[in-house]
Parts: sequence; C-alpha cells; structure tokens
Amino acid sequence: MTGNEARKIFIEYFKKYGHHIVRSSSLVPDNDPTLLFTNAGMVQFKRIFTGDEKREYSTAVTSQKCVRAGGKHNDLENVGYTARHQTFFEMLGNFSFGEYFKEKAVEFAWDLLTNGYGLDASKLWVSVYLDDDEAYELWRDKVGVPEDRIVRLGEEENFWSMGDTGPCGPCSEIHIDRGEEFGCDRKDCAVGCECDRYLELWNLVFMQYEKDETGTMKPLPKPSIDTGLGLERIVSVLQDTKTNYETDLFVPIMERVEELCGKRTYESRQTEVATKVIADHSRATAFLIADGVLPSNDGRGYVLRRIIRRAVRYGRNLGLKKPFLHHTIEKVFDIMGDAYPELRESSSFIFNVVKNEEKQFLETLDIGIKLLDDSIKKLGKEKTKIIPGDLIFKLYDTFGFPVDIIQDVVKDMDLSLDIDGFNKAMGEQKKRSKSKIKFEGVSEAYKSLTKQGIKTLFTGYKTCEDESDILIIIKDDKRVESAKSGDRIEIVTVKTPFYAESGGQSGDSGVFYNDKCRIRIDSTFSNPSGLSIHKGEIEKGEVSVKDKLELKVDIDKRKSTENNHTATHILHYALREVLGDHVKQSGSLVSSDRLRFDFTHFSQVTDDEIEEIIKIVNQRIRENYSVKTKEMSMDDASKSGATALFEEKYGDQVRVVSLGDFSKELCGGTHTERSGDIGLFKILSEEGIASGVRRIEAVTGAKAVDEINFDNLLLKKSSAYLKNSKKNIPEKINSLLKEKRQLLKEIESLKTKIASKFADNIDNDIKNINGIKVLSKKVEIENPSQLRDLADKFKNKIKSGVILLGAESNGKALLISIVTDDLTKKYRAGDIVRKAALIVGGGGGGRSDMAQAGGSNPVNLDKALNSVYDLI
Repeated sequence: MTGNEARKIFIEYFKKYGHHIVRSSSLVPDNDPTLLFTNAGMVQFKRIFTGDEKREYSTAVTSQKCVRAGGKHNDLENVGYTARHQTFFEMLGNFSFGEYFKEKAVEFAWDLLTNGYGLDASKLWVSVYLDDDEAYELWRDKVGVPEDRIVRLGEEENFWSMGDTGPCGPCSEIHIDRGEEFGCDRKDCAVGCECDRYLELWNLVFMQYEKDETGTMKPLPKPSIDTGLGLERIVSVLQDTKTNYETDLFVPIMERVEELCGKRTYESRQTEVATKVIADHSRATAFLIADGVLPSNDGRGYVLRRIIRRAVRYGRNLGLKKPFLHHTIEKVFDIMGDAYPELRESSSFIFNVVKNEEKQFLETLDIGIKLLDDSIKKLGKEKTKIIPGDLIFKLYDTFGFPVDIIQDVVKDMDLSLDIDGFNKAMGEQKKRSKSKIKFEGVSEAYKSLTKQGIKTLFTGYKTCEDESDILIIIKDDKRVESAKSGDRIEIVTVKTPFYAESGGQSGDSGVFYNDKCRIRIDSTFSNPSGLSIHKGEIEKGEVSVKDKLELKVDIDKRKSTENNHTATHILHYALREVLGDHVKQSGSLVSSDRLRFDFTHFSQVTDDEIEEIIKIVNQRIRENYSVKTKEMSMDDASKSGATALFEEKYGDQVRVVSLGDFSKELCGGTHTERSGDIGLFKILSEEGIASGVRRIEAVTGAKAVDEINFDNLLLKKSSAYLKNSKKNIPEKINSLLKEKRQLLKEIESLKTKIASKFADNIDNDIKNINGIKVLSKKVEIENPSQLRDLADKFKNKIKSGVILLGAESNGKALLISIVTDDLTKKYRAGDIVRKAALIVGGGGGGRSDMAQAGGSNPVNLDKALNSVYDLI
C-alpha cells in the first residue's frame, strides 16, 4: 500500500461514517501566537474545543501538514539520527465536537487498523490513563482486546491538556509490537519503552474536562474526540520498513540524493544520516515555502533558514558543493503533488527561493570559515589552545556552522572546543525563545454569540445600505444593554453591508441611525469566529439592544477601496508577466487612499520593468473587463487554476474573482464592477522590505490623477528655474551637478593652498615652554575635517611639540590637540583637549597623539587656547 493510498483510505473511511472532510490548514497557524508552526491535527479546531467557535459540522476528518522544528516542539537536531523523527510530517485525524465519545472513537480506530489497513490484531496493544476504567472496559469488553495487552500509564504518557487551563482529558494509544529485532534487549521492555519495538500508532484523546486556574477539573457538557495517526508511521508498518525513511514517501528523494552525490545511502553511517536529513528537510522546505514562509533572521523564517542550511551542510558531507536542494525538492512534488496541488502551483517560486538561499549560504560559509581562521590566528598569538564557547555559538547561530564543522577545521591544530560555554550560550538562547505567549480566544463579551455559532451575515457584495437588529453592544470591554451620546462602543448586528477588515482590505466606515440615534462608525473588523464588529461613537441620542438600525456605508470610501482592490489583482498579473511566474503575493494593504502590494522577487525592479508594469495595468484598465465573482468549493477553485494567497485562511466554500482570462484569484474582498472604473493606475514607490520580498505602493483613480498633476507641476517649475524645456531637465540637472562637483574640487584645492600658506607662517606663533614647542592658535575653518587637515600640516611643520587649535563653526567651538610621537609619554592629547573643552562648555577626548573636542560657548575660545601654556 502506497503512502498516498494510506492517506486516501483514512479519509474515505471516516467520510463513509459522516465525517466532514476538512482540508489541511496552513503550516502558519491562523490567529494563534502560541505556535510557531501547525504541529498537530487539532490546531485548526482549537477554537471549537475552547467553545469560541461553532461550525456547521460536528465531526471532521483531516490529513494535516505539520512541522516540528523550533519552539516547544522541536525535532530538528534528531532528524537523520533516529527512525522516526522528522521536521515535516502528516497527521491523520478524526474529530468529534460533542457528537460521539469514547465508544465510537475506540470502535472506529480498531476497525480501520484491523479491517481497513489489515493489521494483525494479535500484535496490537493499547494503553489507557491510570484511572480511566471506562476506556479500559471498552477496549476489553467492546473491542475484545485481552487484558494482558491493555496497559495503564501515567499522566505524562496518557493525559492531554491544551494548556495550563482549558479543555483536557485522558488519552488512549494504540501500539503495534514490531518484534524483538526492533527492541532494546532490556528485560523490562514493554509498552511505553523508548525503543522501537512497541511503536505508538494512534493517539485517541478523550477531551472530557475543563481545567481552571486552580487546577480543578470539571466535566465538559459536550465531551469531544481528537485523534492523531502519523501517516509516515502507519505507512512504515504497512510497507514493513525499519524506519519511516524506507517508505515510498522518502525513498525517491533519497535516490535523487544518491544520483547527485554518487554515493549509496547505507554505505556508511555518515552517508545514511546526511541522506535522510536532506530527504526530510527537502519536504519541510517545500511545504513551508508553499505556505508563504521565507528565509529570514527571525521567527518562522529563521527556522526555515536553519532547515535549508542544515540540509546544505549535510550535503557538503556528501561532496555536494554547489546548490542541489532544488533537485531533491522536485521529487517532493512528484510524491506529494497530487495530495497538495499548491506545491506544483508554487514550484517555480519554491525553486527560486531555495536556489537564492543556498547561494547566499555558500557565501556565508566562506565568511564564517574566514572568521574562524582569523580567530584561530588570534588565539595562536595569545597562546590559547581552547576555542571559546561564545565564538562557537556565534558561528553556529549566525553562520549556521554545526560544532562538527568547527571540529573538522581544527582537528589537526592541537586545539580543543569549549563545549560547556557553547552549551551555556545555547541554553540562554532557548530560555529567551520560551517566553510564554497566551492563546487569545474570543473576547468574553462575544462568547455568548460564538458558542451558539452565530455569525454576521455580510450583505455588502450587493448593497451599501441595509437594515438590521442589534445583537450586542460593548462599552469598555463589557456587554451593556444600552449606550448614550458620546459613548465609544462596539456593536454587532444580525447582518451588515459593512466589510470587516480582512485579506488586506481595510474595514468600512459610515453611519448607523434610526429616529432615536446616530452612530458614526469609524472601522469594522471581525473576530476569529466570524462576527463583524463595528467600532464607533454615538453622535446623538441613545441606542439599545434589539433596536433596529439603518446601516449606511461611506460609499465614496468603499468605491475607492474597491478600485484599489481590483487594481491589486491586475498588478499581480502584470508583475508575473514582466518579472516571471515566481512572483507571489506575500501581503497587501488596500484602503480608500492607496494600495500596498508585497511580492516575492529576488532583485530590485528596474525602471524599465516598472514602466512596463504600469503600462500593462493601465492597458487592462482601459480594456474595461467585467469583474466576475463566483462561489465554489475549494477543490473546484484549485482545479480551475485560481490563485490562493499565502496569508489567507480558506474554508470549504470560496469566492473566486476573475478578470477576463488573465486573472483568477480566491478573494473575499469587494471589487469594482468593471476594470475601467479604476480609471488610472500610478506606482509611487518600489522597495525591498525583506530578503526576497519587494513592496510596491500605488494609487488609482482621482488620487493617481492628483499625483500626475503634482508631478507635472514640479516639472513645470523645474523647467522655469532651469530655463529649459521639460524633456531636457534630466540632462540639464546632470550638467549642473558635474559643474558643481568640479567647483567643489577647485574650492578644496584653494583651501588646501591657503592652509599650506597659513602653515608656512606660524613661526611667530610657536612658543617654547620648558624646551617644548607649543603652538596654540585660533583658525578659520568650516568643519572638523578641515581642522584635522590643518593640524596635520602644523604637526609636519613643527616636527616635535604640542599643538592646540580652535575654531568657531555654526555657533560652536571646535578644538583639536596633537602631540608628536616623541612626547606622548609625557603629554597626552586627550588630557589637553579635555581641559580646554571645559572652558568652552563642552567635552571630548581621544588618543594620546590626537584628540578632538567641542563646546557650546565659543566666546571663551581664546581663554581655552591659552590654557595649554599653563598646562604644559
């Protein structure tokens, strides 16, 4: 049975029993700051389990993409060395939200494993929580598992909690005895042992309690089920392989590695580990980039960067010195592309990101090696035989050097590594990364609505005015029955034409009113459970819950926003046409006054490319295409070629927005009826905002006309100032700048000649104090640089002595002191200038041979200069 068949059997089995098929959510968790990545099947259902959300289905089945690399759940360093650790894996799961509980969960799991997958029931073992007699009896009496194959385990193994508080409950795990050859040879080896003999397959979590801050557990009114069966693990059993890596989910990638390096996977332990690391990391890299994560120096991007660089480092162990990861990732597309079409859709983009990051890292490796070499030379001079832990950590953290690379470099140099110091620095970093972040549920004020599954009906696709009853009024974060003039409130209605901020589009503003009140709505946003919340101020009268209100959107702002939103879709198309199909939207902001569009690209967009992009967008606007919208299933939308965006979360039903045959995107925002309504498009700026991410800011319609008129006015004024035609302005400015540079050179040359002449006439200013030549003089200069140049000339003139020069510049006093090298043991320039600076109300210092200072009181400059004589 192939991995793809195993996934399909699981999904189809639970579909047969009425479970709703839910697509895998993104690896980037939606509205959950507690997680770096989606690391379990239940993550996308967390709000249902906490009671913050209600959906139209009460049972579900998924195959969820998961990553465990970074944060609390981090398997990165174990990958390649163990049979089962992976950074990327799939979690098959069935879920019940109050529909069925332990009995059905147990029956489903046993039936699927023994009948669906054909596992030998006599090899299956079950663990239950210590005092969960109900589960024990179900396995024994209902399923027929012998008592000697049911094991009671403690809280660490068989009790699950979402956090310190919230839903929790006992769990039951199904294990398979793979035989003595997989064991650890210990006499007490049994279920729960860390070896691979009793392999945990499926974890059934019985969510039946709510834990409060005191640790007290109360029964939930509707107990739920959350299960997880690792796809790679069940496939390794079905294909009878020793590890997950010998399954068809990994083997083609490992074979590609063998082709690239010319070595066999199992010819040595080093080769085996490196090949497995590259296979696993190729999967994680492909899926993370497909979900919009890009390599960077913090957060998720930093983890991705570490994964890519770890793969590259292990590739070097196999002799792969040039970028290779894009070749192995190609195999990931072959294996997983049917189940996850987003991989193939983003293939060009993924290849570009990976190639760019590999190239960058190979350059970084060279810099790191140089830093290590320089440090080793310095240690040699200091006669130190130990490489400090903080240096090892810097090489590891900044340059991606593992300790073994450093050990390879120094192994023949009679040097040792301060591993304790390195471990200490690593521990401090881990401590910093473990700062607690709380999962934000739905505000308590709105929970009464979300628990009932109430969502606001949006009517704004068809109208900008509507009438609705009030569901709830919030003032100062508390639910109130009424509010009066002057109160700032949040208000939720049964339905609304006001668009709630999402997908980069800003929320609507406008007014609510009836014969008793008028409420100015400043913004509209939604909570994670789908309530549209209107924020504003009561301008007159009083409003109460159950009142009926007229809702009126600011139509001018809405239309301007719609123009900008449709323009982003055309811009996205134009960018891909001009720059290539690696371009992907990675963020946007659409408001009434402008649009901002972030996209993936690996070099600056040239002026010619910008002109071509503007030309294409305006051409499509003039062609006046009809903007068509259609609702369809997510699967149908994917098959139709519609583009999905990184930052968006999509349900089973999606809205597809199309313009002609050139643009088709999944989008829940509001749009203009025809592209011609946009009028005009103008780019204001283009810049890089992160590695591989560029940003364009632009305006449309009347705002674009205003910008063009402003540019024309500037050109007209510039033309008048320069006494030249508009077309000759660039050439004229260039000519003037050249002339200015030439004149500045001449000025500097003249100043140098004057200063040299000035230096030739200082004999009368030099005083002899106790056999020391002392020159103290007020000079005329414009800046500290000129003062330094002049001091150097005086130094060359007097050969041996002490110099203190002062000048007034821009209302401040400038001072410099120079002591020739033969006198620095007796006199320090820093001490001299510091004491002189105190007299002009300032401070400063520097080296023993040269020091500068300044002060705010130039009136006392002469006094400060004379102080040097007494000092000497």
